[in-house]
Amino acid sequence: MGNREDLLAGAKRCLMEKGYAATTARDIAAASGTSLASIGYHFRSTKALLDAALIEAMADWGKEIEQVLAVTPAGATPRERFEAIWSGIIDSYARIRPLWAIQFELIAQMDRMPDVRAAFATANRQGRLGLAALFGLHPTTDEKTSLAVGAFHQALLAGMATQWLVDPTQTLSASDLTEALRTVATGLNESPS
Repeated sequence: MGNREDLLAGAKRCLMEKGYAATTARDIAAASGTSLASIGYHFRSTKALLDAALIEAMADWGKEIEQVLAVTPAGATPRERFEAIWSGIIDSYARIRPLWAIQFELIAQMDRMPDVRAAFATANRQGRLGLAALFGLHPTTDEKTSLAVGAFHQALLAGMATQWLVDPTQTLSASDLTEALRTVATGLNESPS
C-alpha cells in the first residue's frame, strides 16, 4: 500500500475506535504509520480524509450486504428472500456497530457540516436505489417508485440500527420484522368499518 491507502486504512480504524469528532490528525498518522504532512499532501485536510474514510467504510458495508444477497437461495420466495437479507443485516450490526454510531454522530452535527450533508444526500439516493434492487424490485420499475421503495427499506434499516444500538436484546428478528410488516400490510388492505 502507498501512503494514501495507508492513511485511509488508518483513518477507518480511528473512526471505528474513536468516532468522527474525537479522531485527530495525530491519531490517524500513528494508526497509518505515516507523517502528519502526508495527510495534507494526499487529502488537504484531516476532515477531508475522515470524510473519505467514512464513505469508504460505508461502501465496504454495502459490499458486505451484497454478499448477503449472494447467499440467498435461488428460487427463494419473496418472504424467504426478505428474511435472509434482514438476518444478514441484523447480524452485521454487531460487526459494524461503530459505523452506525458514527453516522448518527454526524447526522446530529450536519447543520454545521454542509459537505458531509451533501455527501450523505448523494449516498442516500444511491443507497435507496441499491436497497430497492437488493430486496428484489424489478429492474424495469420506474425511478420514482424505486426511490420510494428504497427509502422505505432505508427507514427500516436506520430504525432497526437505532434499536440495536440502544438495546440489541430487544431488536426484532428477521422473522419478527416480516410478521410485523405482514400485519401492517394486511391492515392497509382492510376496508374501514
